Amino acid sequence: MHVVIYWVLKHLFVGPFLHRVFRPWVTGKENVPKKGAAILASNHLSFIDSVILPVELDRRVSFLAKAEYFTGKGLKGWAVRTFMLATGQLPIDRSGGKASEAALNTGLAVLRRGELLGIYPEGTRSSDGRLYRGRTGIARMVLEGHVPVIPVAMIDTEKAMPIGSRMPKIRRIGIVIGKPLDFSRFAGLEGDRFILRSITDEIMYELAKLSGQEYVDVYASSVKGAAARAVR
Repeated sequence: MHVVIYWVLKHLFVGPFLHRVFRPWVTGKENVPKKGAAILASNHLSFIDSVILPVELDRRVSFLAKAEYFTGKGLKGWAVRTFMLATGQLPIDRSGGKASEAALNTGLAVLRRGELLGIYPEGTRSSDGRLYRGRTGIARMVLEGHVPVIPVAMIDTEKAMPIGSRMPKIRRIGIVIGKPLDFSRFAGLEGDRFILRSITDEIMYELAKLSGQEYVDVYASSVKGAAARAVR
């Protein structure tokens, strides 16, 4: 059922609407394989990132999304949940520990089906437009899934729909898709934390090159936490 809704939303409703509002431009689309599993590693500037990228690609992309999007109550909760599922979003618990392992398994299940999996290595949206340190969960998926990583830079999406806004602004946005990164040389080393950090840092380096963002070697969640505490 969700596959049908996904197709209808993409081709008849969401896709045409987004093209009219944002007039997205895309470079490097040929770097996305026509078949087979791969991870699309993207920077994360806006809520619309998870919708824009799948609309612009010929293949379906499943993104890992925070579980709160799927647990809302009432009509609004149902609408958001239906939209997220229909557009290929998969709920994950981001509280850490066993929840992190469950998120890993959810992503690996997508890859084992030979599909495309979208991941935001930063773990959350950037609050100031800068690119933050990546979390090593993506490296584990790369090694355990035996798949390439395709770096993706979303351009100006935070200006089209800033954090906290309810309605998008009419302006042009872009997507830059880089060449696949091959980490097969590290096969069997998914338990080595230094290797995981090295892979993650290489991915973030590529994202910084593609996006032109300033890189900050701290976790985005730490910055958000510090900002929230300062307001109290």
